[in-house]
Amino acid sequence: MSVVIAGCGDLGTEIGLRLADQGHEVLGLRRRAELVPPPLAGVPVDLSAEAPGLPGDVELLVVATAADGRTPEAYRAAYLDGQRHLFDGLRTAGALPRRALLISSTAVCGDADGAEVTEDDPPAPATPTAQILLEAEELFHEQFPHGTVLRLSGIYGPGRTRLIDKVRSGDTAAGAAWTNRIHRDDAAAAAVHLLTMEAQPLTLYLGTDDEPVPEREVLEFLAQELGAPLPEDVPEADAPRRGSKRLSNARLRASGVQLRYPTYREGYRAVLAGEGSRHP
Repeated sequence: MSVVIAGCGDLGTEIGLRLADQGHEVLGLRRRAELVPPPLAGVPVDLSAEAPGLPGDVELLVVATAADGRTPEAYRAAYLDGQRHLFDGLRTAGALPRRALLISSTAVCGDADGAEVTEDDPPAPATPTAQILLEAEELFHEQFPHGTVLRLSGIYGPGRTRLIDKVRSGDTAAGAAWTNRIHRDDAAAAAVHLLTMEAQPLTLYLGTDDEPVPEREVLEFLAQELGAPLPEDVPEADAPRRGSKRLSNARLRASGVQLRYPTYREGYRAVLAGEGSRHP
């Protein structure tokens, strides 16, 4: 059974390796195919500019492309042009995947002013890049009406140490806005579960851990673990707001997903202990 990972970066590679462990033959599409680790087979292609050559027996498809930058132009190239070229390659090969999954972002949910957000809440992208991500979801479902979109919250894990570096540098000012996150390994495990579960998955899931939390609490925890100064209070009016919301993972949990790192505590302790590695 052939699996195609379109966008074989850190997360895509981890998904591919887990599927390979289950006995699947996995093709990883990326510009620098030499960076795709065995037993995955790397296919060199720039999806933003060209259609890939694909086999006709693709049964599982993961779309996990990533933008080169934070600009609308970079997002269009990765998430819209990339999907169109990918779908051209599938049509040329006569491939009809049995299941398809798109990695998206909870940025499309917008700012809920601290309220709980579920899959039933309408998207409210607040930035041009988030709007493009929503358009990418729509494009995906035009091609695969029964395909699954997995909207991930902030990914952390091996090599993703922004908050740890922030605490170590002493730049620990933080407000009370709610934040959400998921460990890279749990994000990959969720994707594999939705691709391989016996029942037909739903068309949309929020991929996040069990505990939405103000960023200040995460910084306090990291400061205690590192023996660093505690974060400073920032007046609410001055604190940056990056889409304050409390994401629910109830639907994902109900599908049968098990989280190795159900909260930031377990996950960041693993990162601080040096567990795992980031794929190039």
